[in-house]
Amino acid sequence: MKTPPVLTVTQLNTYIKSVIDSDLNLNNVFLQGEISNFTNHYRTGHYYMSIKDGESSIKAVMFKYSNQRLRFMPENGMSVILRGRVSVFERDGQYQLYIDDMQPDGAGALALAFEQLKQKLASQGLFDSDRKKPIPFMPKRIGVVTSNTGAAVHDIINVISRRFPMTELIIAPVQVQGASAAGQIARAIREFNLTDGADVLIVGRGGGSAEDLWAFNEEMVALAVADSDIPVISAVGHETDFTICDFVADLRAPTPSAAAELAVPDWREQKLYIDALFNQCKETLLMKIQNEEDNLRFIQKRLDYANPLTVIENKIQTLDILSQKIYDKVRENFAIKSGEFAAILAKLDALNPMKVMQRGYAIAYQNETAVTSVANINTGDKLKIRLLDGAVNVTVDSKESN
Repeated sequence: MKTPPVLTVTQLNTYIKSVIDSDLNLNNVFLQGEISNFTNHYRTGHYYMSIKDGESSIKAVMFKYSNQRLRFMPENGMSVILRGRVSVFERDGQYQLYIDDMQPDGAGALALAFEQLKQKLASQGLFDSDRKKPIPFMPKRIGVVTSNTGAAVHDIINVISRRFPMTELIIAPVQVQGASAAGQIARAIREFNLTDGADVLIVGRGGGSAEDLWAFNEEMVALAVADSDIPVISAVGHETDFTICDFVADLRAPTPSAAAELAVPDWREQKLYIDALFNQCKETLLMKIQNEEDNLRFIQKRLDYANPLTVIENKIQTLDILSQKIYDKVRENFAIKSGEFAAILAKLDALNPMKVMQRGYAIAYQNETAVTSVANINTGDKLKIRLLDGAVNVTVDSKESN
């Protein structure tokens, strides 16, 4: 007989872990029990506990990335329904439950069904974001699948009538709780699609308990929403309520009133937006016209400058300006020279002998030479005396000296 190999403790624990991890039945376990020895590891954020019933217990851990989704704080003695996987903590050789989700046992059956359906539909890709259809901006017709006696339908009518009264509302009255509610809701959604009766659908109801809202957690409703070619807005309960319908729908609204606001724009805001666009277009157009007029004037100036007649006219004008400058300069020079000439004439006139002779003086010439001294004249010399209006010939009889 062959002797079995000798294993280390680590090898044994590793082997046991591999066996347990390969068991598909232990990879997705739903467990009901009571919490004991609960520890909140504040440094890491992980939860450690034991889950027990009347006869047995199992160690369990819920890591931070899982317990962040909880809406309550676990406590010792609390009865819960858990979903997780069984595996081995190799260091201690201890098998334990690794918790992925936890629900109070007070809503145990509904929570378990909710989680099972949620996983099923998620695995089919019905929650994927790439499946979500856009909500039309200004729908002409809105289909509303809800009770015609609840507050939800009145809230939707009031909001849409106030925000966008041009939209036609088509109400499909259905039961929103009870055994037949899910079938009526699913059927109304399909009828809208068969008749192409709306541009967008609002499916929902007002608030209530988990049991009241359960119709919107039924698989038939989820499939009807997922199969709808018309975009669906889910509006179930209050802001803290979540249903399967919310996950499958193209858009989730926290309340029916909020769904109505998401379905249509506010016509007042749109009018302000259109007015702003109009003014912007007007200003842009006026600016464009002004720019084109400036360009036209610039081109006109260039054409005027390039026009041969304009060139000739400019040259003529330049010639006129130069001619005037020459004329002005000649006049200025003439005036200056005239002044100088007049000054010279005045000097010459002052030196003119004739001016002296006008006062009774005369000039004596001897042989055409002016006599300036009696010493140069002798008695008997013949002289010519030049007077103002003529001359006389004389003979010197005598002479006197001063």
